[in-house]
Amino acid sequence: MLTPVIQSQLSQTLALHGMALRGGFAVTGNDGVPHLADGRPAHTLLLVGNIGGAMWPAFAASCGFADTHPDRMDRWTKTVIDALATEIGAVALYPFSGPPYFPFQRWAARAEPVHVSPLRIFIHPTYGLWHAYRAALIFAEPFDLAPAAFAESPCASCADRPCLSTCPVGAFQESGFDDLGCARHVDGPHGAECRDNGCLARRACPVGRAYSYPPPQMAFHMEAFLARRR
Repeated sequence: MLTPVIQSQLSQTLALHGMALRGGFAVTGNDGVPHLADGRPAHTLLLVGNIGGAMWPAFAASCGFADTHPDRMDRWTKTVIDALATEIGAVALYPFSGPPYFPFQRWAARAEPVHVSPLRIFIHPTYGLWHAYRAALIFAEPFDLAPAAFAESPCASCADRPCLSTCPVGAFQESGFDDLGCARHVDGPHGAECRDNGCLARRACPVGRAYSYPPPQMAFHMEAFLARRR
């Protein structure tokens, strides 16, 4: 069982790297969770992620940050979480491992009160758009987990939806996200505000502004977005 003491220890270890437990659930056959390496089925899944800018100082101070190869944050995350998984007898899964990719959005919706926002990314009623899921830990043992909380999407009561009207190039539409149009703008002469300080549409959301990423983290993610489209 995941006792309060063990859960506290796990949370403290993750906090050293600016990460946090993001809920969990008892695995069913419909969750798309793989078996363990020895063939046993997984009974429990815990999500790990970042909230606000807490992870940025740990990553920025790491050897992985100075690495010039692509996907620096993903590789640093894997180094940290793989070591933790070995220590506690879990198997680590990642949203960037694939294809095929694990259904992290489905898992997140089971673990926390998150909803798809008009920007196509999950919004949390407290953290807004300033959070992410970095890994999952699966265990052979069944844990006694508290049931996931429920909350209505904050977008349902947001009449103005400034996230949609703020984008300089209208990249967010009912038909989908115009990633190429967004990238052309951000990489162009008029895109410095988004490029250096983060997506204007994302920053326009009034929910969870206290958790906004610091500008260096926003610029890092924007550069990674551009690098995949150049």
